[in-house]
Amino acid sequence: MSEERFGEFVLVRRHEQGHVAELVLDRPMAMNAVSTEMARCVAGACAALGEDRDVRVVVLTSTHERAFCVGADLKERNSFSDAELLRQRPVTRGAYTGVLELPVPTVAAVHGFALGGGFELALACDVIVADRTAVVGLPEVSVGVIPGGGGTQLLPRRVGAARAAELIFSARRVEALEAGELGLVDQVVEAGRDREEALALAARIAGNSPVGLRAAKRALRLGQGLDLRAGLEVEDAAWRAVAFSGDRAEGVAAFNEKRRPEWPGE
Repeated sequence: MSEERFGEFVLVRRHEQGHVAELVLDRPMAMNAVSTEMARCVAGACAALGEDRDVRVVVLTSTHERAFCVGADLKERNSFSDAELLRQRPVTRGAYTGVLELPVPTVAAVHGFALGGGFELALACDVIVADRTAVVGLPEVSVGVIPGGGGTQLLPRRVGAARAAELIFSARRVEALEAGELGLVDQVVEAGRDREEALALAARIAGNSPVGLRAAKRALRLGQGLDLRAGLEVEDAAWRAVAFSGDRAEGVAAFNEKRRPEWPGE
């Protein structure tokens, strides 16, 4: 496994086996609160991972024992003028859109607090694995703002408009078991096993065609919110992009020869 730092607060681990990369939130002194500099670190790491054709899955993890990420750094924001807050906005947006726009499948490994922008980082992933210590929520209206890292758009896509409205308007925190029941997270695992289970899932995903994975994610994301006819056109375009690829030829050959495929990735 190799490691690379992106600024002070983000670490990327590339696992030698399985084409899995970890994007590690590493600002433990602040429970991974998203400061301006941390947002830059996340965006930079996402840009590098998005260009790395060897990476098939990204897992978003945390080094803090009691928190995934507690959201925006309100201590930093308390010192901002209105002009400084406005200048910070595209920087912080870059972190959330960086995760959201990764071209490969993404899995969040959540334990402890994942609140506000922290939960939005998880919502930007395709799958959320949470352990029993997880507490999630979007409490922004309780401090006079709204979810600004994608929460008002991503949460209703997960749980429906009415449920998302109740959660956002009430600003309530939701513990792991209820979060699993409501669909706020996808898997609830034993305490301390979120990273292990997320990496295991990532390894299973990464065994599949890298061309197929990227195309499937593109179809899933682009098709959201479209009517069925338009969505099927998105799917057809994605199918055409993979139907004549080396991965498709290798996958069919391997199936017929009863062996594991060796994906060319093209």
